[in-house]
Amino acid sequence: MRIDSHQHFFDLDRLAYPWMPPAPSPLLQNYLPQNLKPVLDRNHFDGSIAVQATTQPEEADWLLSLAGENAFILGVVAWVDLTSPQLGHVLDHLQRHPKFKGVRHPVHDEPDDRWLLRSNVLTGLRELERRGIPYDLLLRPKHLGIIPELVELVPDLPMVIDHIAKPMIARRVINGWAEDMGRIATIPHIYVKLSGMITEANPATWSADDLRPYIRLILNLFGPDRLMFGSDWPVCLLAGSWKEVLAAFTQALGAQSIEMREKLLGDNAYNFYRLSNSKPEKH
Repeated sequence: MRIDSHQHFFDLDRLAYPWMPPAPSPLLQNYLPQNLKPVLDRNHFDGSIAVQATTQPEEADWLLSLAGENAFILGVVAWVDLTSPQLGHVLDHLQRHPKFKGVRHPVHDEPDDRWLLRSNVLTGLRELERRGIPYDLLLRPKHLGIIPELVELVPDLPMVIDHIAKPMIARRVINGWAEDMGRIATIPHIYVKLSGMITEANPATWSADDLRPYIRLILNLFGPDRLMFGSDWPVCLLAGSWKEVLAAFTQALGAQSIEMREKLLGDNAYNFYRLSNSKPEKH
């Protein structure tokens, strides 16, 4: 099974996306399932994971409604307010939908670099841990140092680092980020998404060669069982198409066994997000 582990849907008539760049930008339009499915079909992918793109509570139900109407959307990673006293009730509601698979918060937008360790945030993360709900970590390199401390406080919470933590690929910076990722790699239940890299490179001149040192290092640190491919569509369109993302990933990864390639292109996402009750459309 091939799964795009990280993509988004936008409806600018329904929701606000304050992080979007000003006009003119290719992102300033609606991106909906009918725009993505032909791309997945052409590239022989069975489905995708739709990930939150705004911190408006109503987005979660909207994404789940899209997932209910489109079999190829295998799961939804939604935003919830981890600090809310009503978190338990919100999660009760979301967990009634079989395609609710995880939670994400844009930690990299918080002014407090130690936001994840705040007591009210930890209360929310412990509720996810208690329920076995995976958590997507949307971070930058400066946040990586606190992850081992976080794991001590929520030791059984399955987590995945989105976009390899957004290293400064355009500036070819590896030091610091690499050492922090090396420490995190010793924590067996943390996964990494090989996603969001071309937009961290120079959007006009990037190539697979720019991504190769980062992908190879992450593969060496985490091994083939804890990595997953994600397109970051449509955000990737700032620098390249969905197909160009896949091609760059394949080229940067280099020659690998079919078994390992299938793990990175779907099996690991299937296992991490527990997609056994999500039925993909077969080609």
